[in-house]
Amino acid sequence: MNIKMKYDTVKDGEQLNISEGMTIEDLIREKGPFKYDILLASLNGRDTELTEELKEGDSVELLDMRTVGANLTYQRSLNFIYIIAVREIFAQLGVENADAEIDNSLNKGFFTRVRPQRGLPKSAQDKIQELLSEEVVKKIELRMKELVRMDLPFRRSRVTMEEGLRIWQEAGYHEKARLLDQITDPDYQPAFYTIDVPEGDEVKSYVNYFFGPMVPSTGYIKWFELRKYHKGILLRYPYYSTPDRIPEYVDDNKIYGAFSEEHRWLHLLGTRYLADLNDLIKKGGAKDTILLSEALHEKKIAEIADEIKGRRSRIILIAGPSSSGKTTFAKRLCIQLRVNGLRPIYMGTDDYFINRDDMEVDENGEKDYESLNAVDIDLFCSNMNDLLAGKEVDLPVFDFLKGEKIFGTRLTKIDEDQLIVIEGIHALNKKLTEQIPDETKFKIYISPLAQINVDIHNRVPTTDARLLRRLVRDYNYRGHSAAQTIEAWPKVRGGEDKNIFPYNGEADVLFNSTLAYETSLLKKYALPLLEEITPDQPEYGEARRLIGFFRLFETIEDETDVPNNSILREFIGGSVFVE
Repeated sequence: MNIKMKYDTVKDGEQLNISEGMTIEDLIREKGPFKYDILLASLNGRDTELTEELKEGDSVELLDMRTVGANLTYQRSLNFIYIIAVREIFAQLGVENADAEIDNSLNKGFFTRVRPQRGLPKSAQDKIQELLSEEVVKKIELRMKELVRMDLPFRRSRVTMEEGLRIWQEAGYHEKARLLDQITDPDYQPAFYTIDVPEGDEVKSYVNYFFGPMVPSTGYIKWFELRKYHKGILLRYPYYSTPDRIPEYVDDNKIYGAFSEEHRWLHLLGTRYLADLNDLIKKGGAKDTILLSEALHEKKIAEIADEIKGRRSRIILIAGPSSSGKTTFAKRLCIQLRVNGLRPIYMGTDDYFINRDDMEVDENGEKDYESLNAVDIDLFCSNMNDLLAGKEVDLPVFDFLKGEKIFGTRLTKIDEDQLIVIEGIHALNKKLTEQIPDETKFKIYISPLAQINVDIHNRVPTTDARLLRRLVRDYNYRGHSAAQTIEAWPKVRGGEDKNIFPYNGEADVLFNSTLAYETSLLKKYALPLLEEITPDQPEYGEARRLIGFFRLFETIEDETDVPNNSILREFIGGSVFVE
């Protein structure tokens, strides 16, 4: 039986003759060892679990932790093991109905909460918080390691919608049941996973539902770490760029604060879980959700403007990863600063690129515009200090066609009551502004930091939120197909890891640019673009994953209530700020 196998640098694949009935996992054992553990496969363009049996003519690509799909597979599998360990340890402590809520991404992992199942009295939550300690967290981690050593299979089973609803209603997971009930696809069959855990002479079965493939067994989950954090637990795992170790721990306390604020916002909106949002949309409540979400953004921007005025800062630095909404945010901030009697000017750092001929090249031999070395730091700092001193400055304009700075077209001078709002990927890097006095600077980090959670155990990755925004924007404004955007995404994320994320702790303020309703509205734009990607394209597997994700969301068809100064308008069009 002949198949084609690809892995890592083997781009065109290798023709193999294999035995009848061989699974992908069998193939890995026969052809390994590989550089990193294989966690997932792309079988004929679709993400597939390793337990799948191979057939004549199949094309299979083996995926490790460095890929998006395999990384998410690891996360889901790890979460299931963690949920079981939490239940077991708290049951030993006398709390029979404790559950783990996978809340949001934080510190190269997840912030999770231990809580009683819905419907139990507040005293149950008080009891859990009383018990939650460093010692208990260590017991949970040790139990997870025991479950990994047992190498217990993840058993997948397809059930009817009716059976899925019954399972969740009996288990008390009403938000899971509501979401299943909202899926209108008649062919959809939920995939439930079961882990059978030996308990003496008996076996206890744990059943759960995850939106995507899992690894074959618990033994695949080799790397994780637990830390008690505030009133919850950090569940940490390898980052995609370092697949065989836990990243260095750095306290992201400011991001944690932004998540706490997002929880309050979602409570105001009545959208704790995806089923809540879907219900609001179906009942005609999209308008209120849109307007309230936008009002919360405006309130936060006004608060930041007030803080800037109170500090008398004059250099406002704004940075964030791709598709965060930096341009719209910066211009809305300028308006709020004007409301406070200030007169800001807005500029970006792109005009301070060194001339193209002098730029370094990256590992692919291409000019590296994302490196800090591509910025003329001395000129930038000199210009900013001269402006603050009241001098007239000849600000450059970078001509991207010629690849050089042009002077003489932007003579600028500012008064003492004016400040400068600067947006750029290196804005929070100390090296960019080290020649500018610290007391003049106010730093802002912007990103869609949190999304609505699908349910208590399933979350929407923040990177997916940004990718969907970028898909729509690239198509609308740059003429790029969805496949081109997906292909470029790993490189974009690599640049963020190097140039943006390490410096978010420098920020004075974090702005969460998430809008609770955005995925439901982006769906009508992004879904047709994803459906254009065909099985013969390398991006097909990622497209199918995102299409499956969209299946869970009700669509907001009418966008007339989205204001023209919304961050979302930067991507869908109609922005008063973006031409």
